[in-house]
Amino acid sequence: MDKREVTEYIKAEALRLGFDICGIAKAGPVTGGTANYCNQWVAEGNNATMHYLERNCDKRYNPTLLVEGCRSIVVTALNYTPENPVEAISCYAQGKDYHKVVKERLFMLLKSINEVTPCHGRAFCDSAPILERYWAVEAGLGWIGRNRQLIIPGKGSLFFLGELLIDIELEYDAPFAANNCGNCSKCIDNCPTEALRHGGFDARKCLSYLTIEHRGELPENIGEKMGNCFYGCDRCLTACPHNRFAVATPIAEFRPSPALRQMSSNDWQSLTKEQYDTLFHDSAVERCEYEQLIRNIKECKKDFKK
Repeated sequence: MDKREVTEYIKAEALRLGFDICGIAKAGPVTGGTANYCNQWVAEGNNATMHYLERNCDKRYNPTLLVEGCRSIVVTALNYTPENPVEAISCYAQGKDYHKVVKERLFMLLKSINEVTPCHGRAFCDSAPILERYWAVEAGLGWIGRNRQLIIPGKGSLFFLGELLIDIELEYDAPFAANNCGNCSKCIDNCPTEALRHGGFDARKCLSYLTIEHRGELPENIGEKMGNCFYGCDRCLTACPHNRFAVATPIAEFRPSPALRQMSSNDWQSLTKEQYDTLFHDSAVERCEYEQLIRNIKECKKDFKK
């Protein structure tokens, strides 16, 4: 196969494996002032206690330093939109751990590539210092909206991103040049803590950060902002008009389990460690330890709907 044929094969194989879209970017240092913006964002303390965002910046800004010999970045997106979601938990965390689900498919894609041409590389899904949304734009998948999420035209933003960093040269997609947010600011208007603002984002105020990453006591009266969601926050997503295109995911692993759906407000209020272990085994919610989750549940001021 020549370079064009291998490129077309990779994209077709990605779709066959269940990915919703696939694009390819040429590996190299990030451009357009991206590194300066990220450095300034961290210098202002917007990353809160997520100190991992301060490390490995050389690799974060140049993926060829992360994977030796990397020449191409294959970027994929996998829909996680649940049908009839459990409102107490952010949509992305209602099924199996997405890191494993996405990477399993990426490993299969890498194996498939090697069936047509020798290729070495590594698979990533929110698991390394990679500017995933930047590379998704470079690979032509969509644009970064005011909610700081990647928005895919005609599909929305309820997607997990995954990357293959590989050592072969391919044909590359043109970066997505448009920003279709226009004058819309619904995500900013609906952010309950004003973490989102025009031109920026402050993780220190974000409910997703506070309920998942933050250790220790929650800010005073934050429960009024949390509503009936004690893990994460989807309001900047649900407010986005582009997510009217969202359809329920066909990926069984991303669907809430029957046990999770059956939990009532009283069940959550009396959640035991054993129940936590059973409900969230192999789930992204495990990032939030039991004691931390109980802290969040107690802080909520509304009943949790099923």
